[in-house]
Amino acid sequence: MNGAESLIKVALAAGVDTCFANPGTTEMPLVAALDSVPGMRAVLCLFEGVCTGAADGYARMSRKPAMTLLHLGPGLANGLANLHNARRANTPIVNVIGDHATWHQAADAPLASDIVSLASPMSGWVRSTKSAHALSDDMADAIAASLTPPGKVATLIVPSDCQWDDAAKIATPRAAAKPATVSDGTIKRIATLLKSGKPVTILLGGPALSAEGLKTAARIAAGSSCKLMVETFAARIERGAGIPSPARLPYFPEQAIEALKGTGAIVLAGAREPVAFFGYPGLPSKLAPEGCAVETLGTVAEDVVGALDHLAEAIAAPKSVPSTQSKLPPRPSGKLDPVSLGAALAALQPDNAIIMDESATSGGAYGTMASAAAPHTCLALTGGAIGQGFPTATGAAIACPDRRVISLQADGSGMYTVQSLWTQARERLNVTTILCSNHAYRILQIEAARAGNTEPGHNARTLTELSSPEIGWAQIAIGLGVPGVRVETADDLVKHLENAIRSDGPHLIEVML
Repeated sequence: MNGAESLIKVALAAGVDTCFANPGTTEMPLVAALDSVPGMRAVLCLFEGVCTGAADGYARMSRKPAMTLLHLGPGLANGLANLHNARRANTPIVNVIGDHATWHQAADAPLASDIVSLASPMSGWVRSTKSAHALSDDMADAIAASLTPPGKVATLIVPSDCQWDDAAKIATPRAAAKPATVSDGTIKRIATLLKSGKPVTILLGGPALSAEGLKTAARIAAGSSCKLMVETFAARIERGAGIPSPARLPYFPEQAIEALKGTGAIVLAGAREPVAFFGYPGLPSKLAPEGCAVETLGTVAEDVVGALDHLAEAIAAPKSVPSTQSKLPPRPSGKLDPVSLGAALAALQPDNAIIMDESATSGGAYGTMASAAAPHTCLALTGGAIGQGFPTATGAAIACPDRRVISLQADGSGMYTVQSLWTQARERLNVTTILCSNHAYRILQIEAARAGNTEPGHNARTLTELSSPEIGWAQIAIGLGVPGVRVETADDLVKHLENAIRSDGPHLIEVML
């Protein structure tokens, strides 16, 4: 048994059975070990950002880490943007990064780089293996680190000689840590705050956005005068008919400030303190009203759902709250725009679907209609690094093969990781992509107008328009092995979306907006 085989064996023993890979020469012993040690699903991705984004989507849905296999520092660098998103989502991921043989590193070969420095900003744990004998223990530690609440990116750097040299043992998997329990004193303090009569907003995030957490929060709101809101971009949230649907904290700071106006205290339940995405002249970084207290019921690393349950008991909240059923929009007809797009998806999405929403400016209407749709899970762009939608949908489909994944994807960000479509085709994944084609980085056009540039010149238009030439998404999809179609009316969208959802394998519908 060599070091590479010991790594795969301990990964399997710890429950890590899926690897998203784009390997190179320094990873060839690990590639061979994926054959010699049965049980690991190896998924080839044609760009490292697809590997890391797919590992993120897989772990968000499976609640366990996937492994990535990447080639040296440049390969890791190609995947860093989606590791940034995964870090913000508190997603457990185990990166295995090949490195030059220990005795070759002093030669400063062309692909040599400081992998530790590249990995550290996006990782909660980094280690370089020193020998084949240590590799099994290092991998067990990496997996345990990734599962440390609330979830971390763990990066293990493995020189090639540590892969091919003989290894003496297979390490025992480490016990996974559990979320900390919120103290009784904290529960009592927040209960007193809710009973004080002060206007309170509970901002929900992380585990509190499970169906159980949302229902308990709704009980707390019914038993007090508090208001509920959810964080702007949730790693995972359950939505749909029968599930409480609190308002989302708005993206733009002016709107967020208005939504929080009059709040005397903000209670964080698995969410971070609300801050603006960017700094704007004359606007604050922190969005809480002046003089507003910010209290923490539980962090994302704690048992927030349990804390909500204990808080409900402490204020004698009702045991249940009647669900308020929003009206499902009818299937649209005629003009195709963001409203008819949202109506079509809300009306047609199947029970238990997974929606990966990187629609940017095109999905707002759907967001308001989703509460009336069939119950579903929604994943969002957590860290703001665009190019997450395609790969995260890919990983989610591998984690949940019995569920339909619908990728609501903006065109500009889609071009970052379009290679995901090839992996979807090769793996025959049940992913239906609705590609929102408005031929622009529309959010940048909006931001330019907000900054006073209402009549942009040639250069500004050139840097925000995706035309001349237009991107032919249906043709790109077909070229990567995914059936693609272009639609220009709501009627055609309904027809092709219904057909795609009923069919096996991936499909892409280019929606002209």
